[in-house]
Amino acid sequence: MRNSMLAGLALIVSSFLVGCATGPAVRTDYDRSVDFSSFQTFGFASELGTDRGGYASLLTDDFKSAVRNEMETRGFRHVDADPDLTLNFFAHVAERSELIERPTLAAGAGYYDYRYGLYTAWPTRYEQEVIRYQVGTATVDVVDARRSQLIWESTAEGRLAPKALDNPKTAVKNTVRELFAPFPASARPGAG
Repeated sequence: MRNSMLAGLALIVSSFLVGCATGPAVRTDYDRSVDFSSFQTFGFASELGTDRGGYASLLTDDFKSAVRNEMETRGFRHVDADPDLTLNFFAHVAERSELIERPTLAAGAGYYDYRYGLYTAWPTRYEQEVIRYQVGTATVDVVDARRSQLIWESTAEGRLAPKALDNPKTAVKNTVRELFAPFPASARPGAG
């Protein structure tokens, strides 16, 4: 009875730890001397980091749509020629593995069973399990087009849930929203 209660407690604790996963970790860096509100227009780099083999991928279309939405929400206007800002994005998925050790509860110790815990190591052994999962990294670069200088970069990294892999358009949109949350400014009307 005691062993089944302890095993149940161990299962609940491990389920809680697995359930505490949060969204991606976002890191941002930018040139603090730049007045971002002095820019009005943006465009995309001629060769985007998510394109492959000389053609635009579906992922590129999803990123363009999400990035365009974030920039336009901040008052910037998309143009095809001579933009103030050039944007590029990159995405990478890697498989990772992790070795998990879980304590296995002991079931008594022969002659001294009535004094369980005093004469045995508790717990006496560990079960090992290898967990494989995918980690996604997405980066958005904002470049001052006139100076060809990177002025803002945001990177998100996190474990990919099966739901994200099944619906990449929504996953990209949500990730890009998180990437742009710390963007330093909006366009100033009539600036430039």
